[in-house]
Amino acid sequence: MDSDNILEVQHLSIGFKDGDIVRQVINDVSFSLRRGETLGIVGESGSGKSVTSMSLMQLLPPNAVIIDGKALFAQDENAEPIDLLQASHAQMQDIRGRRIAMIFQEPMTSLNPVHRCGKQIDETLKRHTSLDATARKQRILSLFREVMLPDPERTYRSFPHEISGGQKQRVMIAMALACNPDILIADEPTTALDVTVQRGIIDLLLSLQRRRHMAIIFVTHDLGVVSLVAHRVMVMYKGQVVEEGTTERVLHHPTQPYTRGLLACRPPLDARPQHLPTVQDMLEGREIDTSLRATFVPPQGSIPLLSVNGLKVDYAVKRNLWGHISRKLTAVDDVSFDLYEGETLGLVGESGCGKTSIGRALMGLISMADGSVAYRGNNISQLSRHERRNLCTKMQIVFQDPYSSLNPRQTIGQAILEPLRVHRGGSEAALRAQVIDMMQQVGLEPEWYSRFPHEFSGGQRQRVCIARALVLKPEMVVCDESVSALDVSVQAQVLNLLNDLKQRHGFSCLFITHDLSVVRFLADRVMVMQRGKIEEMAEADSIFNQPQTSYTQSLLDAVPRIG
Repeated sequence: MDSDNILEVQHLSIGFKDGDIVRQVINDVSFSLRRGETLGIVGESGSGKSVTSMSLMQLLPPNAVIIDGKALFAQDENAEPIDLLQASHAQMQDIRGRRIAMIFQEPMTSLNPVHRCGKQIDETLKRHTSLDATARKQRILSLFREVMLPDPERTYRSFPHEISGGQKQRVMIAMALACNPDILIADEPTTALDVTVQRGIIDLLLSLQRRRHMAIIFVTHDLGVVSLVAHRVMVMYKGQVVEEGTTERVLHHPTQPYTRGLLACRPPLDARPQHLPTVQDMLEGREIDTSLRATFVPPQGSIPLLSVNGLKVDYAVKRNLWGHISRKLTAVDDVSFDLYEGETLGLVGESGCGKTSIGRALMGLISMADGSVAYRGNNISQLSRHERRNLCTKMQIVFQDPYSSLNPRQTIGQAILEPLRVHRGGSEAALRAQVIDMMQQVGLEPEWYSRFPHEFSGGQRQRVCIARALVLKPEMVVCDESVSALDVSVQAQVLNLLNDLKQRHGFSCLFITHDLSVVRFLADRVMVMQRGKIEEMAEADSIFNQPQTSYTQSLLDAVPRIG
């Protein structure tokens, strides 16, 4: 083992048992990690990134089998390295958290919802240190200050649901750093975070690494993020390493079609192409359509499909003994805009700015405190119950999380069929034919009709949700962060799909997102939102080329760029 290396993984192969059969998912993976270095592991979901990193902590499920390989960890410079794959339970208990720590992908599910944040870090310190209760609390508060949580005392007492996504991720980082580990494994630590929060987390990790001389394995599907953090990059595809080298070499001079595909499918910030290249396009050598899409211009004198005037949305923060609101939070404050037929209007902002509340208020899922919404000139609040029911067929929504949007007890065919049965009626055969036609339009096979949501990938589940929204042939669709948690390669497929379906069916779209590169690709006009108000609204080209507010400029500056 090289003396400069703190970790060497040699010829790692892993499989999963399915009855008597072992299905191999990791095939002959080798890499090394130097002290103080960041190694970026990149690839799509299912490429083996997380399985590889979890094996180093012996956190794989019971049906996992280490077929071959070693993972040599140099605990001390003068001691013999230990094979993490063969270490005993007692050895791993001592290593986990103290010598090697991990930041998991989803902080909400990684933190225990019934314990306060401070107590969860206290458990780690109690296990690995001899500090008393007072010293442990001071250590935790010091960690919270180090990871730049705004109110350490309040966070110490808070439950996970009482703090934001970015703050939860900072708590996870504090927990991982509590015992000064030699190696930090960060598994998708910035996925689905706002660009500004993402940039803050990245800058924080880099500053902590410099201060502590810590080695980092950074697992992600986003090559833009890798360009900011990694010294070296390892690209994985179907359980194998397809390319490895310095970050500069891999990102600017890739040798493999798969790597070139991952780079190409990222939506550009300086243009609006007709289609995004996909990884499959690059692997199969297809010709890439480089033509640009024209900006949508509503016909002169046309009436907006949707008009929103003075929209206000409040949430109750505190109620008195009689149930009356004693304190409220204004999430949306005096917002007005129009949406025209055939237009895609992008709504951009950080978490908590009120963009999702706008989408839900338009769909009648939450109440409006003030303002009006008119559809084709008719005030929605003044419609009869029958008219509102008919309006449901014309306005549909695609939610952020496709898994929680679908009933796990319904097959995908039943999920897509349900709105047709409620609003259209007809024979089962005719309705089923419509469902299968829509499934084919969104790229789902007809024979998958009887499969359940858990049998599909995230991208496929999002296609099911899109099919469910479009099966009624609506005139308007609200897409609420509908691609935020998808790999860049799957994201490109879904974005292309939305564009194709929009051209085919002619619906208007309110596209809510925190990702400026996505909104640049899709939107004709863009609204930028902050703290419940619209900061600016203009054509997409104008917003991206000549932003009028410092807030919009800060969002643009936070987007990771390669080059």
